[in-house]
Amino acid sequence: MASRKDRSVTRPLIISLIISGSILLCGIFLVPDLNVRQVLARLLWPLTRLMLLIAIGLLIGQIIETSGWTKTLAALARPLFRFGRLGDHCGAAFTAAFFSGVTANAMLLNFFKDEKITRRQLYLSNFINQLPAFFLHLPTTFFVVIPLTGWAGGIYFLLTFLAVILRTVLFLVYGHFQLSPAAVEEMFEKKGEFSKKEKKFKDIWQRIKSRLPRRIAGIAVYVVPIYILVYILNVMGMFQLLRETLSEFVVTTFIPMESLSVIILSFAAEFTSGFAAAGALLEAGVLTIKQTVLALLIGNILAFPVRAIRHQLPRYIGIFSPKMGTQLLLLGQGFRITSLVVVGLLYYYLG
Repeated sequence: MASRKDRSVTRPLIISLIISGSILLCGIFLVPDLNVRQVLARLLWPLTRLMLLIAIGLLIGQIIETSGWTKTLAALARPLFRFGRLGDHCGAAFTAAFFSGVTANAMLLNFFKDEKITRRQLYLSNFINQLPAFFLHLPTTFFVVIPLTGWAGGIYFLLTFLAVILRTVLFLVYGHFQLSPAAVEEMFEKKGEFSKKEKKFKDIWQRIKSRLPRRIAGIAVYVVPIYILVYILNVMGMFQLLRETLSEFVVTTFIPMESLSVIILSFAAEFTSGFAAAGALLEAGVLTIKQTVLALLIGNILAFPVRAIRHQLPRYIGIFSPKMGTQLLLLGQGFRITSLVVVGLLYYYLG
């Protein structure tokens, strides 16, 4: 007989799947160009892959937490997180973020639920984890962008790196002055590492088996309908309209009309389109290096509404909760945009 916890997840999941199916059917009937083959190739397979990656991330996070590897992972980031008064648990999530953002976020949520970190520590750690996220995605972007844009791409990466460093330093300074070091140490001693008995493989596996399916089901409740809704809106052209509307507000005296194509294309799902257009305009002499860099920065900033809704919102809401996930996403991206504006203005006036 199913336990009360299992039943509490099953009902919302069934309701979520019904809503998801209704949204998909409405999309198939309302959008002329949408057919079953496209749904399978461009929706169901990417959604399945996303849920699989989330499940793997959750599994890794559970293994790290239950096996007592928290202190080991935290050792690399301990000096920084000791200064920021965030503790070893947040340091472990920071280290894990260099390999998987999903794993890091799942660890932070588990630590918060187990009362090992506070809500403020969770938020600060999530924002600081934008630094390892920068390096996590760097190999897939750097060696594509640099051949396309040359020096302009190099300066663009340098400015985005300086922006993430600026944010990280400010978050750590904020934590140093706003968080209590005594509370961090007391929380770690009270809710810290597991006993040797709990570290045995059998106990680790039992703990994972009892928690992981419920966590995946709970995430699917939000991820599946939101992902499908976003896909349908994209097919209907809503994001294209948003791109064009936003781009109308950014052509100024220091960004010529020719760079409009760079900014619009940088909103596309294939990020290399914007950089390819920038490289072509730069090579043709239409844009200077400085104008190209500024156009790419503006494209990065204006891409927030489109990319956040399409790619990040389902994951954040699924892993955390609708309220907390939305807050983390909006605040984190707000800080990111602010730092990009700051470094962009400095480059414009001093570069």
